Amino acid sequence: MTKPLEHIRNFAIIAHIDHGKSTLADRLIQTCGGLELREMKEQVLDNMDIERERGITIKAQTVRLAYKAKDGIEYQLNLMDTPGHVDFSYEVSRSLASCEGSLLVVDSTQGVEAQTLANVYMAIENDHEVLPVINKIDLPAANIEAARREIEDVIGLDASGAVPCSGKTGQGIGELLEAIVTTLPAPKGDPNATTKALLVDSWYDSYLGVVILVRVVDGYLRKGQKIRFVNTKATREIDRVGIFTPKHVLIDELGPGEMGFITAGIKDISDTKVGDTITDERDQCAMPLPGFKPSVPMVFCSLYPIDNGEYEKLKDSLAKLSLNDSSLHYEPESSQALGMGFRCGFLGLLHMEIIQERLMREFDLDLIPTAPSVVYHIYRTNGEMTPLYNPVDMPDPVYVARIDEPWIKATILTPDEYLGGLLTLCQERRGSQVELTYVGSRAMLVYKLPLNEVVFDFYDRLKSISKGYASFDYELDGYAENDLVKLDIRVNEEPVDALAMIVHRSQAERRGRQLCERLKDLIPRQMFKIAIQAAIGGRIIARESVSALRKDVTAKCYGGDITRKKKLLEKQKKGKAKMRQYGNVEIPQSAFIAALKMGDEK
Repeated sequence: MTKPLEHIRNFAIIAHIDHGKSTLADRLIQTCGGLELREMKEQVLDNMDIERERGITIKAQTVRLAYKAKDGIEYQLNLMDTPGHVDFSYEVSRSLASCEGSLLVVDSTQGVEAQTLANVYMAIENDHEVLPVINKIDLPAANIEAARREIEDVIGLDASGAVPCSGKTGQGIGELLEAIVTTLPAPKGDPNATTKALLVDSWYDSYLGVVILVRVVDGYLRKGQKIRFVNTKATREIDRVGIFTPKHVLIDELGPGEMGFITAGIKDISDTKVGDTITDERDQCAMPLPGFKPSVPMVFCSLYPIDNGEYEKLKDSLAKLSLNDSSLHYEPESSQALGMGFRCGFLGLLHMEIIQERLMREFDLDLIPTAPSVVYHIYRTNGEMTPLYNPVDMPDPVYVARIDEPWIKATILTPDEYLGGLLTLCQERRGSQVELTYVGSRAMLVYKLPLNEVVFDFYDRLKSISKGYASFDYELDGYAENDLVKLDIRVNEEPVDALAMIVHRSQAERRGRQLCERLKDLIPRQMFKIAIQAAIGGRIIARESVSALRKDVTAKCYGGDITRKKKLLEKQKKGKAKMRQYGNVEIPQSAFIAALKMGDEK
């Protein structure tokens, strides 16, 4: 039996990284009796090993809780725990689209941070009722009043109703649950209308096929019902309906305003697109739901299997992973040096790192990733604009009128003492300052930066300069023309496509010299001398040489005429020149991996 709509609350927990979202979710689950004390563990909703090891949430997770309020009514709470890192903002946006309210968690010791701002603006865009929560009040450094002031001054939200609590000790959780049922709105929906449900997320289960997370808007989803996916036009019969409490519990039906999962024996991954509308096959809805805006990849890199025989396995693994992470984009490509692989698009460097690690752990793949790059706009001399995803595809400079690169608007919040170092870092990365304001004792720095300069190690440098105290968030801010060039690496006069990159002309020589020096130590010596060159077009800007292995051809000459020795050495010299002309230099894959890991070392 489904709950009346006025007794349901759907809400997401949003916050900056490490402000205590998952721990707060643990206490809400424990207080509402979702799990017994012996079943509880820390970050119970973070069910991937990689999430537990890194201490971050990567996937948004949902759980249904039953809460009996002070007025005696039992409410159904559908909670969504969301990631905090900027690279997983697409997970957050999808979660917010399926809820009516948000708990904005602010750390009482740190106050409002960059990602707090980004997430709260996202919630406001989705017409959410936002309930501020001041967390970690059990810490000695907690300052509840300062956190309230920052919520009002920086975000502009009324913080008089903000609930102080501790996700760790459980202090204030009862007051928070009361605030949720009294402050946050109930969902809207019509139980008598045609079935209409939103496909929020999906993942692959080797026993059940594709499992689909749904939010029902109108009507019901029942076991045995024939359903239709509006966009993909696939029809299936539901074989199980269930909810997460957070344990999997099978039920008979999901009604309006409710969230849960369904399976329908789906084996074909392409049938389930995130944001699709699910309706009844016999009585279809007139208008589908608006769905989600597609994610825009920011960073690209190519992934190649170390063993070329694993290409099909990589293809299948990427398909299953993209089902679980709809912000992952990929398409096949080939490289002379590395064989067949895939060009993949990610939302950021951490997202790229997590996907590579998940492919290695969950699908047992050994991969070679190429250097990360961004999408450039190439304007040809005939007026055409073509996007450039891979530096190898760069047309001849003669036909290029200009190259535009993507820029971001970065917001950095930092304690005052680290401001000088961060200003220097932004200037080094070709940034231009937009504004500098103060939020209490902290500086809020807004900079425009080229995304190309951010994708390597900007975040690591920012954390190291500020000793971990600065927070960073960014959004895409359009494209702008710049003096960019394609940097080619040649080994024995043959270009190595996997090492090609696009860089600013002012930094091309330094980057080229670094790569040549690194490769000199990585490429094994041959019987002939190997030249490693960095070039822009036809101009060589850096060079290193790997000296030849030398066989002592005069060892058998004991004394005698010097001309005999000279003759043997001359013959060896000609042989080496011939070998160099026709010889192939096999670059070991370990050398590729090490060279591509170079990043942006100083």
